[in-house]
Amino acid sequence: MKKTPIHIIIIIMLFASCQSNYPKEQSHIIEKSVNPSPMDKTLMPEPVFDTEPEFVEFYWKAWELAWNHVKESKGAPQSPYMDEAHWTSTIWIWDTSFMMHYCKYAPELFPGIESLDNFYAIMHDKQTSSLFIQHPDNPPLFAWSEYEYFKLTGDTTRLRKVLIERQYLQKHYYLFDNFEPDTKYPYAGAPVKIKKHPNGYQWGGVQSGMDNTPRGRGDEDSILWIDAIAQQALSAYYIKEIASVLKQNDIVQEYSNKYKKQKELINRYYWNSEDGIYYDIKVNSPYEHVAVKTPAAYWPMLALTPGVNQAELLAGHIENKKVFGGVFPLPSVSRDDKDFESKGKYWRGGIWLPTAYMSIKALEKYGYFELADKTSYNLIKQMLKTYKEVEPHTIWECYSPTEAKPSTMKKNEKYSRQDFCGWSALGPISLFIENVLGFHEIDATEKRVVWRKYQKGRHGIKGLRFGTVVTDIISEGDKIMIVSNEPYTLVVNTKEYVVKNGKTILQWIE
Repeated sequence: MKKTPIHIIIIIMLFASCQSNYPKEQSHIIEKSVNPSPMDKTLMPEPVFDTEPEFVEFYWKAWELAWNHVKESKGAPQSPYMDEAHWTSTIWIWDTSFMMHYCKYAPELFPGIESLDNFYAIMHDKQTSSLFIQHPDNPPLFAWSEYEYFKLTGDTTRLRKVLIERQYLQKHYYLFDNFEPDTKYPYAGAPVKIKKHPNGYQWGGVQSGMDNTPRGRGDEDSILWIDAIAQQALSAYYIKEIASVLKQNDIVQEYSNKYKKQKELINRYYWNSEDGIYYDIKVNSPYEHVAVKTPAAYWPMLALTPGVNQAELLAGHIENKKVFGGVFPLPSVSRDDKDFESKGKYWRGGIWLPTAYMSIKALEKYGYFELADKTSYNLIKQMLKTYKEVEPHTIWECYSPTEAKPSTMKKNEKYSRQDFCGWSALGPISLFIENVLGFHEIDATEKRVVWRKYQKGRHGIKGLRFGTVVTDIISEGDKIMIVSNEPYTLVVNTKEYVVKNGKTILQWIE
């Protein structure tokens, strides 16, 4: 028998070794299909923006791409679910938690909050699944996403399930604090890296979601990550808020105490008063900051940990063109950083919709609505211009910090992933509704809509659903025309109106 040359054997062995270390995506193909049914637009909000109708067209394009990522998988605890537009057999906590923030506008069509049940069932109920969770120690965002989804649906049954009946939110809070570093869990695509420390958490760029971030300056194991402790504070805050809705006073007290402790640590160690921003800190020297400005600094702001003066300084960085401001806002590294890459290079400057959306929502927490709205407009404008000018004409994983193009990948000059709806739909859908059209607070529990009405021309929204309310709100000339199936409260630029069942016309004087 003819022998195989030794160099061929070595190549085969190397290939097999590499294959065994590939994400499960490569070796575990499961049945999935692009959603074959047509998307029912009558169950979705219809934006009106006559001054820039391309924004409306782009909005529908984002929904169409997202519709193609409503997937089914035999063996998944929850199917259908939202696919993040990456690998077919793998799900990410980080991506899915953000997708909820646009799925909430069409909950009858898009399995938004239901998609989180795959993580709960696999990680906390120990169910077997055809899906793998790539990074179990991805950012712990479940409580925030559950609460924000609830504000649109008013579904307390869901809250009771995740807080009281199954205690998923508390279990995940505990698990994030007690992962065994370097452990490869059976359901996971990669080992965990998170490690609790008295002053915060050691972590990694990939696990944090900010893959090739320059944080740590080449030694990411030497730092405690500001986003990790701030996201746990955010979780404690929203577990407390959910418990308050359900009148679970013991849980309110428990997580209020956890939140206060984390808030105190964040402000004691991570705040840099000279630069006016939160930084990562050294593991063995907690008062030593690692001065890399990234949008991770806005997680504490979203969690309401800074004081008013600190928030003003943080907002200033988003106005500053040398840091995070300008017509291409919120790059993943400050423009004046030595590691900033003008083409993006993924998290070396690329603009990412999840961290941008989070930062904009953080601004709103402290009343910086004008800045939040302007930043949102610039983001969508860049995405739209890229969609029109770059082939293929689609929505991308991340964007260039210097021009209307996608960001490059971290290891080459290729563009980032396309058809990424996926979390990038946050721009054309959520930021468009909330910040460009101005409907920045919609509350099913209070039957209340707060509208920052600042646009000119005919604009508004039709078929907006929150709880059991379905309403049209359109501004045209000196009138606001409203149609609703139920009464609710509409606040327009601090003026409060009672909307009745049926048609209402408000005379509007600026």
